[in-house]
Amino acid sequence: EVQLVESGGGLVQTGGSLRLSCALSGFTFDDYTIGWFRQAPGREREMVSCLSSTDGSIDYADSVKGRFTISRVNAKNTVYLQMNSLKPEDTAVYYCNARSVGMNYWGKGTLVTVSS
Repeated sequence: EVQLVESGGGLVQTGGSLRLSCALSGFTFDDYTIGWFRQAPGREREMVSCLSSTDGSIDYADSVKGRFTISRVNAKNTVYLQMNSLKPEDTAVYYCNARSVGMNYWGKGTLVTVSS
């Protein structure tokens, strides 16, 4: 069974940092592109960062470039999102995603709240 379990969300002040974790199980890590998405209240879900399984390339949304860093530890089957210099507009539910040809999996999300 494929599972993606996020953790690490919480309440932080503006300028603070959080590290999100996504523990993956039930599939071969290298066959998937892993990403972090977020959805703020009343807004559509948007891509935050993605790490390609084919060439290792990384993409970031313009709004988080220079502040967020995605990484993975294969031995732990875990993907991280280090978030620095957080802003109130980063407040959202953050979701981990794993996708491959014909397959698309989501975690249940973890809430990040940035207070002003």
